[in-house]
Amino acid sequence: MKERKPIRTKLIIEGLIALTIAITPVLFYSHKYIAEGKQEIDILFFTLTANGFADAGTALWFYLVKIIPLTLLVIWFVTCKQWWYHAILIPISMYSFQLYSVLSSDSEAEAIDENEIFYIIAVTMVVVPIVYFIRVKLVDKHVHGIDLDAMDTELQILKEKEELRKEREKLEQRQKTLAKKM
Repeated sequence: MKERKPIRTKLIIEGLIALTIAITPVLFYSHKYIAEGKQEIDILFFTLTANGFADAGTALWFYLVKIIPLTLLVIWFVTCKQWWYHAILIPISMYSFQLYSVLSSDSEAEAIDENEIFYIIAVTMVVVPIVYFIRVKLVDKHVHGIDLDAMDTELQILKEKEELRKEREKLEQRQKTLAKKM
């Protein structure tokens, strides 16, 4: 009975993810069903205003163009099992900064999607070395057959053998010295 609950939870989560992916095209084109010239739109529990755009439909379009790809990228990042999944953080950060720019600025006063590149460069400078380091580790281990942990263990064993050899030489030297004294 206890095994059914985790399976049920997993199925519910996977179902919600699949539903989210399935409805994204409908959500993406929902801005087309907004009457032109409306300055406010009541959507479920909140009101969407023009926020400096020509009308609320244009504002909704700007928001959806950022939110939908960001949502799909986050789902991909969370569900990806590949070694390179950290690289998905770069487009996630790009859409995040663009969404923040659209939500926080007045479209008439500032240009949209122009200065985010500087933030993306900073994120890229962190993510790319991490992904490259992971790739090098995997290529060394699985392609070239280099196991760094095994190499470290082998080096440690060699060091210990060298120390034992030196101690044995010292003991032999002492033994020779004692033999000469007797």
